[in-house]
Amino acid sequence: MTDTLRVRVGRVEPLAAGIKRFTLQPCDGGALPAFDSGSHVVVHMDGGRLRNAYSLTSSMDEPRHYQIAVRLEEASRGGSRFMHEQVREGDELHIGAPGNLFSLDHGASRHLLIAGGIGITPFMTHIQALAARGAAFELHYCFRNTQSAAFLDVLPATLRPGQLHLYESDNGTLLDIPALIAAQPAGTHVYVCGPAPLNDAVVNAARAAGWDAARIHFEQFRNEVDATGGAFEAVLQKSGMTLQVGADESLLRAIEKAGIKVDCMCREGICGSCETAIVEGEAEHRDQYLSDAEKAAQKTMMLCVSRCRGQRLVLDL
Repeated sequence: MTDTLRVRVGRVEPLAAGIKRFTLQPCDGGALPAFDSGSHVVVHMDGGRLRNAYSLTSSMDEPRHYQIAVRLEEASRGGSRFMHEQVREGDELHIGAPGNLFSLDHGASRHLLIAGGIGITPFMTHIQALAARGAAFELHYCFRNTQSAAFLDVLPATLRPGQLHLYESDNGTLLDIPALIAAQPAGTHVYVCGPAPLNDAVVNAARAAGWDAARIHFEQFRNEVDATGGAFEAVLQKSGMTLQVGADESLLRAIEKAGIKVDCMCREGICGSCETAIVEGEAEHRDQYLSDAEKAAQKTMMLCVSRCRGQRLVLDL
């Protein structure tokens, strides 16, 4: 595989019920690329058939290894199941260089971090970065029960009193999101990563409170969306091809069937890797990546989930 890093699995260990941590070391014994907080790596599995992005949770000051935490998803398309059931210590994997779709805005006067379940993972490096800068922040961590929550053993020792707030839903301890948002001083930025209902609740509460979009940051690991719909014609301008996209297939799938290689990762409209410019026509946007303003502008679209609003799309592809 080109443009990937060869790593060896140095250690596999349980973090919580259904969650394993994997320590990845460079096969050549050298240093791994540096990364900033909130970064992820794409792990290539099963000979490249499967690719999943996982947040880096290890120290940003330790270039000799990366660590990722993987939750076994019941609805897994193969990635998390492969990691849990097939990957062993000593195995070799290929990973992409670190990327970041969930970075901190260091111009904020205060940072409000809200995690749900396995959504705690990108915050492990955000905490490092904010603490190193002496920034004002607090972490609100929501989980079902202590058995299924990762990093509960290290968070209390990492954060100062008053910075960590835990919510265990099985015990009836729930986060009052509107009240939390309303209590924030001007200049606060909110960052949320977790299940879609949590992300939506935080984003909607911040918007309802009059927060600018630039102060609201979210990362979602899954976006349950139907990429099928009415059939349409897709013209790939650079490739000189015209495709008929069936009602039961995604635009991305039709393009791949035609032999056109497209950068893609999540296939759920979350990561932004398949963003493509629209030359002509209007897209029916179904992604979670573009802002409302960007969707209205009709300049780009996500091939994996979005479709044509009419009968014909011309793409810069």
